[in-house]
Amino acid sequence: MRSIILAASAAAVLLAGCATSSPPMEMERPVPLVTVARDGDRWSADFVLPSDSPVWVFTRSALARESGKPWRDGQWSVETPGVVLERRGHFDILRTVDGGAVPRSLRIRMTPKAEDLMADYDPALMFTDGSAAIYSGHFNVFPMGSIEEVEALPMDLNEIHVEAETSRITWRDTAGPVLLQGERRSNPTSEQGGIYVLFGQAELVDSPRLATVIDPGLPAWMGNEIKAFAPRIAGYYAERLGPGQTDKPTIMVSWNGPTPQLRSMGGSVLRGMIIMAFEGDNVVTESTDMRDHARWFIGHESAHFWLGQTVRYEFTREAWITEGGADLMAMRAQAALSPTYDVMTALQEEVDDCATLAVKPVASANQRSEHRAYYACGAVFALAAEAAQKRATGGDWFDFLKGLIDSNRDDGKVNREEWLEALLQVTGDPDVRREIDTLLDEGAPDPAVLIARLFDRTGVAYRLDGGKVKLV
Repeated sequence: MRSIILAASAAAVLLAGCATSSPPMEMERPVPLVTVARDGDRWSADFVLPSDSPVWVFTRSALARESGKPWRDGQWSVETPGVVLERRGHFDILRTVDGGAVPRSLRIRMTPKAEDLMADYDPALMFTDGSAAIYSGHFNVFPMGSIEEVEALPMDLNEIHVEAETSRITWRDTAGPVLLQGERRSNPTSEQGGIYVLFGQAELVDSPRLATVIDPGLPAWMGNEIKAFAPRIAGYYAERLGPGQTDKPTIMVSWNGPTPQLRSMGGSVLRGMIIMAFEGDNVVTESTDMRDHARWFIGHESAHFWLGQTVRYEFTREAWITEGGADLMAMRAQAALSPTYDVMTALQEEVDDCATLAVKPVASANQRSEHRAYYACGAVFALAAEAAQKRATGGDWFDFLKGLIDSNRDDGKVNREEWLEALLQVTGDPDVRREIDTLLDEGAPDPAVLIARLFDRTGVAYRLDGGKVKLV
C-alpha cells in the first residue's frame, strides 16, 4: 500500500497522544511548499521542493475524459528554464532537460478551465461570475530517482509503498480573501490533500441541513432542485444506514453553459462536500426526464458519504463496490421518494452496459479507461446481493449494505473479499461468487450468460430475450 507521510501539523496532533511534549521543529519532515496565486487573469503555482531529485511525480495524474490526454498539457506550463512537464507511464512528472536535479524553486503558469477527468476530481470549477474553485490535491508531488522508476509505477499507488507528501499550500488572490472550508480568509495555508478553494465572490449560502455555493448562471430550477432534494435523499440514507460521513454537506455547483444538444452532469465527493458541474441546453428547461436525472445524480453523489466516505474501497480495481453500490442506492432511494421515477429502465441500462463492457475483466477497467464498467457491473452485483437479501430475510439493498458498512466502520474500508463474504452469508451458497469472480478477473465472450447464472443463484427476476438479460 502507499505510505502517506503525515504533514508536520497532522503528525504533531497524533504524537501529542503518546508523548509528553511536541517534537522540535527541526525533527519535522519537510514537505513541498506551494503558493497558488491569482492576480487578475494571471494564475501561477510556485513550488518550493524539500529535496534534490531528478524527477518529481504528481500523485494525481488522471487523464481528461473527453480527450484521453493529460489535462495539465492544456492548463499548466513551466516558466522555470530547463524544467519540463511531461507524461511518463501513468503519471505527469517534472524533470530537467539535462537530467540533473529539478530546481528547488520553480514556477508553473496556470490557465484553469473546467475539464472532466477520468476517476478523479476536476482540477477547477469555473463560475460564470469569474469565480473559480481550485482542487488542492493536484499540487501533491513526490520524488523518484529516475524516469525508468516512474514508468514502472502501477496506475494505482495504493498497491505499492511510495513516500508521498501532502503539499502545504498558500492561497493568494489580489482581488480579496478566498473561501477555504467555509471561511473567507486572506492568504490562508492548507495542508489537506483534498479540498476545493474558491477564488472570487461566489456566495456561500447556509441553511440548517445544507450549505451551497451555486453558480449564479445555473438555471434557477436546478438550483432549487438541489437545495430541496439533497436534504431529503440524505435523510433517507441516514434513516436506512445510520450516520454517514457528514450530516450537513456543502454543495458547490458550477455551470458551464447551455451547449447545444448536450446534457452533462459531472460530480464528485470530498469530506463534507459534493462538487457538481452542469452543462447543456437540455439542462436549461425543467422536464420530468431532466428532473429525474438530476435527482439520480444528486442521489449518487450523496450516497458516497456512506459508500465511499464512511467506508471506501481499498484498491482502484475494487471501485465497483462504491460506484455500482451508489448507483443502486440512488435508484432505490429515488424510487421511494419519487413514485413516478422509472427505476426499471435505469436498472436495465446497468445490465445492458455490464453485458457490453464485461467482455474484458471488470477489475482492470481503469487501465482501459472504461470506468463505466465499475458503475454498471457494480450495480449488477448489487442487484444480486439485494435479491439474495430479500430471499433470505425479506430485506433490500439497504439492509445488505447496512451490515457491510457497520461491520467496517472502524477501519473505514470494504474490500472485495469482505463484500463477497457478506453475499455468502445471505445466500449460503459457496458457489455464488463464481460468476462475479470470472467477470472481475477474466471477463467473458458473452457476459450475459454469466449475469443470468448470477441472477439465477440469487433470485433476480429476469427473462432471456435473444440472448439478452431483461429484468422483469
